[in-house]
Amino acid sequence: MGFTIGGIREMRSGTRRRGRAAGATEVAEYTGLWGWAVAPGTRASAGACSCGDTACAAPGAHPLDFAREVPPGATHAMAADAWAEVPGASMLLPVGRTFDVLDVAEAAGRRALVRMERLGLPLGPVAVTPAGRTQFFVAPGAAAGLPGLLYRMGWDDADLDLRALGPGAYVTAPPSDLGGLGPVRWLRPPVPDTAAAPPQARLLLGTLAYICHRW
Repeated sequence: MGFTIGGIREMRSGTRRRGRAAGATEVAEYTGLWGWAVAPGTRASAGACSCGDTACAAPGAHPLDFAREVPPGATHAMAADAWAEVPGASMLLPVGRTFDVLDVAEAAGRRALVRMERLGLPLGPVAVTPAGRTQFFVAPGAAAGLPGLLYRMGWDDADLDLRALGPGAYVTAPPSDLGGLGPVRWLRPPVPDTAAAPPQARLLLGTLAYICHRW
């Protein structure tokens, strides 16, 4: 017996089989190949969140409170079993464990990424959201250390559209839908060398701050 993302019990075996297949391969890739946990998340349609809360602060972008997280290292069979309980759920990645995230406006992020690649800077995964944001995966601790890093680099008093996400936050994993706006996509997908050990934020922050300040 499973649940839909709105919490309604689904008793038909055919729906359970479809839930078992949908998303399980992607979840298993995140857990098995990249060593990330995956949390089943809500979906949104016409601005309404599937959690049923009409005042939801993050429609279609927060974990389901009744669903179990799929742990790092989970096999495809384990992912399939877990996802069968939440047909239609989005895939959310908990931040602050294997990675933190530097989040900037999409245009600035794309421009910064080109510059970073040209300079040969170390890069981890980079995602772009339908909400117009670019997300750079960096080593844990970036959120806590961001104010100090900006201060030492001389950017602490600049008006920058740049924030860091850390423990307690979640990002929507490609190709899941974000808040009914469309799918999140990879600009740079994870690879073995950087998925488990993304670069330190300080290595990217100078370029990001510079581009954000000019944009």
